[in-house]
Formats: sequence, C-alpha cells, structure tokens
Amino acid sequence: MTADDYLAELAQWLEIPPFALAAGDKTPRLAGALARLTQHHRRHCPAYARLLDIFGDDATAAAGLADIPFLPVRLFKEYELASVAPDQVFKTMTSSGTSGQAVSRIFLDRATAAGQSKVLARLMAELIGRQRLPMLIVDAPGVLRDRQRFSARGAAILGFSLFGRDLTYALDDDLQPDLPAIEAFLARHAGAPILVFGFTFLVWQHLYLGLRAQGRRLALDNALLLHGGGWKKLQEQAVGNAEFKAGLKAQTGIERVVNYYGMVEQTGSIYLECPAVHLHASLFSDVLIRNPADFSVLPAGQSGLIETLSVLPFSYPGHALLTEDLGVLLGEDDCPCGWRGKYFTVTGRAPSAELRGCSDVRASHE
Repeated sequence: MTADDYLAELAQWLEIPPFALAAGDKTPRLAGALARLTQHHRRHCPAYARLLDIFGDDATAAAGLADIPFLPVRLFKEYELASVAPDQVFKTMTSSGTSGQAVSRIFLDRATAAGQSKVLARLMAELIGRQRLPMLIVDAPGVLRDRQRFSARGAAILGFSLFGRDLTYALDDDLQPDLPAIEAFLARHAGAPILVFGFTFLVWQHLYLGLRAQGRRLALDNALLLHGGGWKKLQEQAVGNAEFKAGLKAQTGIERVVNYYGMVEQTGSIYLECPAVHLHASLFSDVLIRNPADFSVLPAGQSGLIETLSVLPFSYPGHALLTEDLGVLLGEDDCPCGWRGKYFTVTGRAPSAELRGCSDVRASHE
C-alpha cells in the first residue's frame, strides 16, 4: 500500500455518510482495510513486525475485526513506532500526562494528516453542516506554542479550528475566563449559531466554575458545545454527564452539548455522542470490548477494556489499539437516534492505569 493508495481508498469511504452502513456492509469492508494496514505496517515498521512475530498473528488470515492484531496503547509511550522514513515525518503529536509521566509520540506524514483532517471534517458535518461557525475555544492561546510538536490539546484545537472562524480563546494565560474577549466575541455574533470547543475538565473547572465564582452568565443560547476528555477528575467530584450539561446550561445558556471520545493515538477517529447520549463508531472506526483477563471479545452489556479500530493511521501502526479505558457495548445499528454502527459508553479507567487525560493537566500548556 502506498500513500496514494491509502488516500484513494479513503476518498471512496468519504463519499458514504459516516453513520449510514449497517454491520453487514460495514464490517467486512472495515476488516479488509484494517488487514491491509496491518500488512503495510508489518513491511514498514520493523518493531511492529517483531511484535506480530511474537504474537503469532497473520493479518492475511484475518476473518473479522476481532482477528486484527492490536497493540496496547501504552506501547506508544515506550517506543517510537513509525511506518514511514524519518524524512517523511512532518508533524509529531504527543499525548498529555502529569509531571514525570511518559507521553505517547505519534509520527505523521502528510498523507495521514490529510486523512485525519478529511475524516474529521466529514464527522463534523453531521453536527454543524458544511459551514464554518464563529468559534469560542475554551483554552488559553499558549497551548499552541510549539507548532511542530502538538500535545493532545493543541492537536485537537488545531484540528477542530478548521471548522470555525473568528477563533477566540475564552481563557487567559492563567486559565481564568477572559471576559472582555468573550463579551466582544458575543457582541460580534449576537443571535448567530456559535461553536464552542474545549476539553471537558477545562470547560467545567475553568469556564463554568470561573463564571460561577464571578457571578457571571454568558448568552450562549445559540451555541453548540463540543467537548471530550478529562472525565476522571470530574467523576471524582461527583460530576457526571447530566450534571455537566445542567451546570453549563445554567451558567452559559448552552443547551446543545455533544461529548466525544477520542485519543491522540488515533486523531481524527472520534466517537460522537448522539442525541440519545450514546457514543457512536462511524464508518471509519469501530470498537470492541475485551475481557481484561484473557482479551476475548465480550458481548453487549458486559464491561471490559475498550479496543478502538481506525482506518486512518498510515504512518504509524495505530489502527488497532487496546486502550486503558473501560466501557460497555450497548448495541449495534439500533440506536434510537437513527445512526447505524456500534454505540457504547465509557465507564472509567482500568484500575492499574495511570491517571491521564488530554485536559487533566492545568499547568503544562504543551
């Protein structure tokens, strides 16, 4: 598989609505694409090839999604895994972590970065259509300080900012609400649809609580808030999805709040929350829930480790990753929202997993 082959195949996928295919049509198509990616990475990433030899996996014999060999996501914190030559890497993304923790390093070539952007645009069109909306970013501008090495926060901001205009940061460098900037932004776009983007913990801890402490309420009734990451700290504060949405509505007027699940190791393959409050796998991705004891695939209704599958990673072997998150598969093709594909919920972190999260780190502004 060449970069041109990869982009040509992806172009065909982009012609299909991302939540339109039922399992009978999606699963064999996705399994075939993932098997081809496995062979590509075997040929071009020696470390990955050695891992496959150890595991004894033969991707050419893969019969379904569960047969695609997966990597523990933690490996990207310990090894530099790339399937392209160093001179083809033009961007390196890093995960966020608390002080002293290792971070994942993800190496992108131009084809993979282009694929990520195109798929993200296709998914965002399901939420906001094709237009670019005035965008309020719940972060500080310093997060994009290094344009060559992006943290998870910086990479997400840069990616989602493609769907906005008049980009305005809602927080100052001390991560406090920048009320003059926010009020000027709202005055410029009074009555117009607005896109608000931020990581969950920053939205709650620094925008919502900051506004509440100052006794201020924003007029964001026409806004869509897209947020993800950082749920662990909020759950420790007894703040769940319902409390989060109720608090934001009371303090900002935002009624349309969409959570998403994603990670820097598979940027672009986000799992969007539907109106029925379920996370959905799109045409470009899928999830399996595996038993932590033996890694067998669990049926719907049982809690286990989330494995994420994505057609996007071409420059590094990240197309099948076993995360350190726990979740439950709720169903497939029968969500009340009408979207096809698997839908699931994230229930927490595996007990032995280190604390991490794109938005859990206040001080780093990577």
